[in-house]
Amino acid sequence: MRTLFSLLALTLFPSLLPAQGVVIGRPCVMRPCLTGRPCPPCGQRGPAVTRQSSDVRAELTDRVLRFEVTETFVNRGTGLGEADYIFPMPKGAAFQDLKLSINGELVAGELMDAGKARGIYEQIVRQQRDPALVEWMGYGMLRARIFPIAPGEVKKVVVRFQMIADREGDALRVDYFRGKRLPGTVFTGDARDGGDMDGDGLRQAGRHEPSARGSFVLTYPSDAMYGTAYSPTHSLATERRGGRREVRVNGDASEITLLVPVRRNAEPSISVLTHAPSREDGFALITLSPPSVAPRSTARDVTLVLDVSGSMAGSKIRQARDAGKQVLATLSPADRFRLIDFSTDVRSFRDEFVRATPDNLRSATRYLESLDASGSTNISGALEAALEGSGATGRLGLVLFVTDGEPTVGERNADAIASRVARQRGNRRIFSFGVGADLNAALVERLAVEGRGTAHFVRPDESVERVVSIVASRLTSPVVTDVRVSAEGVRLIKRHPTDAADIFAGQDYVMLARYDGNGPSRIRFEGQTADGPVSWSSRVAFPSSSRENSFIARLWATQRVGYLSAEKRKNGNSREIDDEIRELGEKYAIPTEFSSYLVLEPGMRPMLNQVTVTGSSAAGADRRRDAMSVAPAAPANVQSFEAARAAAAQRSATTLDTSNEADFSGKGSSVRRAGARSFILRDGIWTDVLRTSAMRVVKVSPYSAAYFRLLELIPDLAEAFALGDRVVVTGREIALEVGTGGAESLSDADLKSIQARW
Repeated sequence: MRTLFSLLALTLFPSLLPAQGVVIGRPCVMRPCLTGRPCPPCGQRGPAVTRQSSDVRAELTDRVLRFEVTETFVNRGTGLGEADYIFPMPKGAAFQDLKLSINGELVAGELMDAGKARGIYEQIVRQQRDPALVEWMGYGMLRARIFPIAPGEVKKVVVRFQMIADREGDALRVDYFRGKRLPGTVFTGDARDGGDMDGDGLRQAGRHEPSARGSFVLTYPSDAMYGTAYSPTHSLATERRGGRREVRVNGDASEITLLVPVRRNAEPSISVLTHAPSREDGFALITLSPPSVAPRSTARDVTLVLDVSGSMAGSKIRQARDAGKQVLATLSPADRFRLIDFSTDVRSFRDEFVRATPDNLRSATRYLESLDASGSTNISGALEAALEGSGATGRLGLVLFVTDGEPTVGERNADAIASRVARQRGNRRIFSFGVGADLNAALVERLAVEGRGTAHFVRPDESVERVVSIVASRLTSPVVTDVRVSAEGVRLIKRHPTDAADIFAGQDYVMLARYDGNGPSRIRFEGQTADGPVSWSSRVAFPSSSRENSFIARLWATQRVGYLSAEKRKNGNSREIDDEIRELGEKYAIPTEFSSYLVLEPGMRPMLNQVTVTGSSAAGADRRRDAMSVAPAAPANVQSFEAARAAAAQRSATTLDTSNEADFSGKGSSVRRAGARSFILRDGIWTDVLRTSAMRVVKVSPYSAAYFRLLELIPDLAEAFALGDRVVVTGREIALEVGTGGAESLSDADLKSIQARW
């Protein structure tokens, strides 16, 4: 029955699985084996068919996307098996063909009458041959019946289809879903590998399945019409092959979304993705891709400030020298530069900025090679030297500041140093690098946040040279500076970044914000270039309610936590900030000082920071203790370093991939996300992290009439229910639990009450 219910769920709610194919085992049938002896009894030595790999290639030409999905499945059991391959076609897609591997060759099927095809299939099955029957199940579902699958055998299925790429503002949108497993989608008749079995031989959801390898590659023309692809869900690797760009998706997030800018001559590409939950402000991800014919790049004044105190001795000073050389390598003839090194005293390569000529660069390289580590740490003196003067008009001032210690000479008060820097900075941007845990992490963070740059925290076992060189290479060729965003028709609130930003060559501008209001609007970007001010705008629509793009909510929350954490370290404790950080951490399973994050002290095993529960209710404290393991706290300096490092990563997270890098819950099997919700596995039940013991709970049986009726009334439940057949998901005042023993049906009055309290 579970197979039937799983197929019914897929048929009624195809959004649960919009692209990824699955194999569902067919019930064991006693038929003669090739040897003439009966097959092994069902449930003892039957087949265990699982996905081994899934490789997707999408080719964009004009606005047509041509997909080729190649999936391999292996029988890990000991018996011969038959299975159905279910592939949900994306909305608006046109099926081209499906091929099945037979004796190592891919063989395509042919279109014929359904009744005739099924009869031929059954006849071939009785003869123990290799058929593949493709049937249209309705609701955009394809089914390919494949048999036999011998023990250890690998079957390959290739599906091809085409569709028109959706337009998202000035970009073409490419979506694909992979990897989320639905209840009852893995067939096995051999329970010895740890899966719990039911009578149909279906592994229950939430149990172990060998991981499958996957890839996604998009190709599109390499011409001025298209910009560089951007993804809010994954990091991308792009290279040119002939006349096309090849974009490879990195990371393991299930939802893949790519935006390919479509640019017209000197116009930029502007796109807005929205997510609008009911009864709260919406979420927006706003991107700007500069025009293909960019204005002339703004010349730079680059200042590199290196700590050469005694604590930098050994590998640190060698890496600092190499980092300096990498910075010099990024300079163009239009740039000017300064080198400042400090310990007890402050020294410089030249007393003022010099042009990046070949002779000056060679001399600067020799200067770097002569640096040695000794003395104390005069941070205030070094920053004063770096920020002296008001900065040249028409040039972008960049300061890269590297230190591994606390201020021990000159001004030692971190607040006083930061305040002085804020007064002297002018329009210069500050990018700070803290090396090792024995430093004032709050000062390093504050310099960058107030200096409109980024903070980077390098552990002792990491390469200073690599981190500095990556940042320096990104800061070449500023195209637009002081970029500001405004909206007409809606109000953008709690936006990140909060201040004006800069766009460098090869980069996009990305803003995450909440929005108040809905309907037609105009997004406007204004900034400065070497040729003068620019203003670009685009008309967009902000919906009042939308279930799409739920990942935007978590991206926004991740950045919000990073900025709030920095604000708290700058201004001290605040109950309002603490409450907001705690709420965001709990709702979106984001590591904070009130939840948990990994602490990796050099030479020590990973440990979790001790959980702080002050200011929360007893129920909330119990919920947090249930959600994580608590280990002894790391030393205070390590905690401060790791907290600042985590917050810096959170502030810069613009994709699900980078968001998960600083998130312990993104790697473990005990935490999963469904849309904007986060779930923790407790006693075999996927439980919404926001559930409290005070909530009324309504329990329904999986795949029952009540189950499907709730999905119709509250579509937001679809992603949560897809986690398995044991789930607890919460609304405003009520929790719904899916599990055995739940109600098979609900009265109209009950359904109305649930909907009102949801």
